[in-house]
Amino acid sequence: MRIACSLGSLLSVEDILQCSEAISDTNTDTIWVPETWGMENFAMLGAVAHSTKTQKIGSSIINIFSRSPSTIAMGAATVDTLSDGRMIIGLGTSSLPIVESFHGYKFERPLQRMREYVEIIRLVLAGRPVNYDGEIFKLDNFTLLIKPRRTDIPIYLAAINQRMVDLAWEIGSGVIFYLRPLQEMKHTIQKMQSRKKIDVTCQIITCVAEDSEVAVLRAKKTIAFYISVGEIYRKFLSENGFKTETCNIFAEYKKTGFKTNHELVPDSMLQSLAISGTPDQCRKHLDDFVQAGIDQPILQFNPIGGVPDSFELFKKTFLER
Repeated sequence: MRIACSLGSLLSVEDILQCSEAISDTNTDTIWVPETWGMENFAMLGAVAHSTKTQKIGSSIINIFSRSPSTIAMGAATVDTLSDGRMIIGLGTSSLPIVESFHGYKFERPLQRMREYVEIIRLVLAGRPVNYDGEIFKLDNFTLLIKPRRTDIPIYLAAINQRMVDLAWEIGSGVIFYLRPLQEMKHTIQKMQSRKKIDVTCQIITCVAEDSEVAVLRAKKTIAFYISVGEIYRKFLSENGFKTETCNIFAEYKKTGFKTNHELVPDSMLQSLAISGTPDQCRKHLDDFVQAGIDQPILQFNPIGGVPDSFELFKKTFLER
């Protein structure tokens, strides 16, 4: 099993570097580092590359509205050189509130934009002059001043709706799923992989503690947060088996914020979307996600209590098998 982990936005820069160093002596396949509105992704990926030995280094995800495709190609080429060829590019569209409110761009034509980003990034990394005439982007004789370590860095697409899933299988090296109900994901993977094989990853909310109730509470709060603030996740879950649950969680959020809405996350939703509990419970539940057809489960580390002790238990549970 190719286990990966995501060192997320709840961690500090120092936490991520310390966790990465701890991972470096394990058989962990990939370390994925997200970018939201905190630490900048390429800088962190470069630092993580320095703290590790053999693990691949992935961006999960860089949104395609905050940087030009040429800038992403430059960043990827730089990190790939620093890591001696271990970079994976993870791209996503993010969401309208983040793109428009936080970055000041119009959230327009995300599907066509993603297609052109992937095309341009691959052309730039090939190391030749790029003249590109797309519907959104026009490039005139752009050429990298450095020689890329590799001319074909893998590109994974974060996908929720079916059109982006189709695009991921059409042009991506892999796909990144998140907050996707287990049975729906199994069906989607079987259907899409029958057309063409790509690397299927899924980032899974993961909370492990010696006290199962503490871990479950942590996981339910994380799920409730994403349902409350993420319209795209709320809509997708509502359309795929959890309509009443998502409505109740969101309604409670609008009334009381995050104080109690996690109490409306049922065990059925928890089991379908996350891994939580004691180490033994978590290891068993991980197998359910693997059986769904995921090639590389990306375990999203959610600290419970102090980061060092929490990560040590996380590491012993999943990364030292």
